[in-house]
Amino acid sequence: MNNMSTLQISLALVGALVLLAVVAHSAWSSRRNLPKRPVPDAAPRQEPAGAVNPGDGPAADEQVHRQEPSFDTDADLSALAKRTTAEKRPALDTLIDAMASVVLESLVSGDAALAAMPSTRRAGSKPFGVEGLSASTGEWEFPVAGQRYSAFQCGVQLANRMGALNQIEYSEFVIKTQAFADALGAEAEFPEMLDEVARARELDQFASGHDAQLSFTLRAMHAAWSPGYVQQSAARIGFVAGSMPGRMVLPASQAGHAPILGLLFDTQAAMADDPEQTALREITLSLDVPQVLRTEQPFVRMCEAALALAASMDGAIIDDNGNLIRAEAMEAIHTDLEQLYDTLDARELAAGSALGRRVFS
Repeated sequence: MNNMSTLQISLALVGALVLLAVVAHSAWSSRRNLPKRPVPDAAPRQEPAGAVNPGDGPAADEQVHRQEPSFDTDADLSALAKRTTAEKRPALDTLIDAMASVVLESLVSGDAALAAMPSTRRAGSKPFGVEGLSASTGEWEFPVAGQRYSAFQCGVQLANRMGALNQIEYSEFVIKTQAFADALGAEAEFPEMLDEVARARELDQFASGHDAQLSFTLRAMHAAWSPGYVQQSAARIGFVAGSMPGRMVLPASQAGHAPILGLLFDTQAAMADDPEQTALREITLSLDVPQVLRTEQPFVRMCEAALALAASMDGAIIDDNGNLIRAEAMEAIHTDLEQLYDTLDARELAAGSALGRRVFS
């Protein structure tokens, strides 16, 4: 009877140990499968208020296709010319704008000019602008209340990423400019529509052939990441929160310029009720080449950021087929990118310049 009791006790103990082991393993497995969370640390910095960020917006917030970085261009970059970065230009420029002169009989106040402005600053999908020739400084500027102007000029952009200026948009430009001139009792002088539309097509063809938007995809090798973990890891190498959930940016070194890089992850995950329970398997690093100054060395920074994040987050840099991106591929892209910069410089549309950013927007 005692032997039987001893056996029963032994079996009960073994059963309890097995049950404890199963529970412990289950808890360990559950914890192991949870996304990585941030450790207590300083909160990520916010993108400076009022920072210029043309990378934000509907087009920029679309998920970037996962692919081995390459140029979004059919142009042959092997024979591109070289030239120094284009100099700074006024807001309106005949290089990329169709321009109309508004001739005055006498000086006009900035207040009157502002009152005569059209309600919208676009002609179709193209930006429309007005500048006045300041009587005090002799410089072209956007009209300012309290100032006086001896002439005005109106312009409409010839091309952007929405395409070339067409005849309908040019006609809208004429209507807006004529209404502005009539309100001031001035005479508007327009360039020939067919000539400007032809210039627009040529500029659009050049821009389409030399637009470059690059991306790297970083995929979790083992444990997934929580949004907070991604944000903390990216903040450690200089990224700050962007203007939309699921977006971070690496700010430019010069105030007022576009961010150097973007970092994107699932917006819904960032907005979840409990984001730290949300698992991310991939994030995307992106570079809008024509929007960023060449002097920032954005592609080098992009490669450095991808490698640093891959190392700290246990991730892999992959292409669209899930293959690791080779170092030689990065080197080849860097070489092509330098040639592209030279071509944009030669066309006076240097990457990150005011004109370059307007055309590639």
